Amino acid sequence: MRTGKGVEWAMHTLLNLAWLGDGEPVATAQLAAGHDLSASYLNKQLQQLVKGGLLESVPGARGGFRLARPLAAMSVLDVVLAIEGDAPLFRCTEIRRCGTIGERCPDAGFAQPCAVKVAMGRAEAAWRQALAEQSLADVQAAADEHAPTVGAHVRQALGHG
Repeated sequence: MRTGKGVEWAMHTLLNLAWLGDGEPVATAQLAAGHDLSASYLNKQLQQLVKGGLLESVPGARGGFRLARPLAAMSVLDVVLAIEGDAPLFRCTEIRRCGTIGERCPDAGFAQPCAVKVAMGRAEAAWRQALAEQSLADVQAAADEHAPTVGAHVRQALGHG
């Protein structure tokens, strides 16, 4: 399964906001500069996170984005769905019915769902379940375990420490 870079950018942004720990809104430009990202592209991801209920947008000169809820209440699947949407990853086009092979198969051979579609559906369901079982708090804890000073570096880089 493949996701776009927007998912990675979104997850890091959510983690960075959590490491700040103060609940104060942070401007898109400041969040983008922390990882040398495109502010305009990151802003698109941030707007999707707002629509997905993961971030709040605060207007005004001191506005920006802040977490809408604790990381423990956000799953990795929540982030993927906010950024990528809920469309199935695999789309069966029923090629089993096409061409000379499809013409030679009796209609009864198509009474059951396509075995390829079923297999891919099972794989996608397992993938989504694995993402749903991981909270962003779990991801943050793993990052803190591997790099205990990451939160302090985020706060310094974003001017909060």
